[in-house]
Amino acid sequence: MAYLLIATGHLTGVNKAAIAIFLGTVGWVVYICWGADFVMDQHPDDYREWLAGNMATSEAVKYFINEHVFLKYVGEAASIVMFLLATMSIVELLSNNGCFDFITEWIRTRNSKRLLWTITLATFILSANLDNLTTTTMMLVIMHNILQNSRQRMYVGSAIVLAANCGGCFTVIGDPIGLILWGDGAVTASNFSAYLAIPAILAWVIPTILINRELPDRLDTAWSPSPYRGDDTRLNRWQRVVMLIVGIGGLWFIPTFHNITKLAPFLGALCVLTVLWVVNEAFNHKLISSDQTTSRRVPMSLQYGALQQMLFVMGIMLGMGVVTETGVWADVAEWFDTYIHDLWLMGIGAGLLSSIVDTFTIAISNISLYTVGVGDVATNGAYWKVIAYTTAVGGGMLSVGSISGLALMRAEHVTLAWYVKHVTPKVLLGWILGYMMLWIEINMIEL
Repeated sequence: MAYLLIATGHLTGVNKAAIAIFLGTVGWVVYICWGADFVMDQHPDDYREWLAGNMATSEAVKYFINEHVFLKYVGEAASIVMFLLATMSIVELLSNNGCFDFITEWIRTRNSKRLLWTITLATFILSANLDNLTTTTMMLVIMHNILQNSRQRMYVGSAIVLAANCGGCFTVIGDPIGLILWGDGAVTASNFSAYLAIPAILAWVIPTILINRELPDRLDTAWSPSPYRGDDTRLNRWQRVVMLIVGIGGLWFIPTFHNITKLAPFLGALCVLTVLWVVNEAFNHKLISSDQTTSRRVPMSLQYGALQQMLFVMGIMLGMGVVTETGVWADVAEWFDTYIHDLWLMGIGAGLLSSIVDTFTIAISNISLYTVGVGDVATNGAYWKVIAYTTAVGGGMLSVGSISGLALMRAEHVTLAWYVKHVTPKVLLGWILGYMMLWIEINMIEL
């Protein structure tokens, strides 16, 4: 029922985050009602050891579930949310100090080809390091302030969403799914990027070429002398460059931090945030000492969108956790292994479903079917790469399939019917070609 509500959220008007939180909380409440049965089925030995000869009561099983089952999934979800919180805070600091104004300077042109490729290239690169929603929202704001024609904004905005989804899928820190796979030991950062980089580039480049054909040679643009950033920063150019290097360069260091310390990636992201925070206060000490920062306006749309995404991720991960603990996912995986037993068909199904329901929801569902083992589900196995690619790019086939697409619908009033007619065929072609390239890469390595 939660999947159905998430898939029809654009029709019902019910926020996905609210549905996800409802799924996560109510799911565990229902689980508690039959807690003793589930515990004896999934954790009989651990439960007996925990009882230590004491009587098994309804209260005892509830305490066991909370301490040994529930908190495990809370920790996993919290680590992803903390990573998102850190990266979104980094973006907020960089944005409020005008560090992304270089992008506006970079794309200062009326030539449709140059503007489209420049803004989508910037989106692709940034989304590989930052959260997709944050990158998309920021780039849509930049685009909206430049392009005057609504039809042109719809095409360029669609290309931005596609670039964000493709850019985020080929690094372990660019998308929550990659982060989850990395944290679970299903993939390593270098191997994951090596396999998914070319398919992601194909899935981005091919549709963008086709979208470019829909645009006139000259775009209706307007350039304000001072781009709106929602703040009144007084940093000079070299200070903004330093902050950008510290922020983005620090994110690149996170995989190395994880490999050295073996600590959760969110701790590395928090470390980068603290360093950037100190640099920010050092550069803005005059504003801080004069209390002028209290009047600086913060882009609330980014704040609310970020909060909703964090709640959505938390809810979905808790929901997937409770379904896993009932043993249902194990039964589903057994059915797939018996009757389908083809990870490439499963990838196609996951990609198509992600465009209808939601990218993250379908991806985490497929990941929950298996634990890291041998063969296709071993560390750096083909299954994890297939699911990561097909769901991330497949979510762009419909505007309702990803949270970035929904942001586009709200920002530029893009309808689902218009998106299906003008964008979906282009994304589908890029998705297929990228999938073929992934198949070639994996099978060539195996040979």
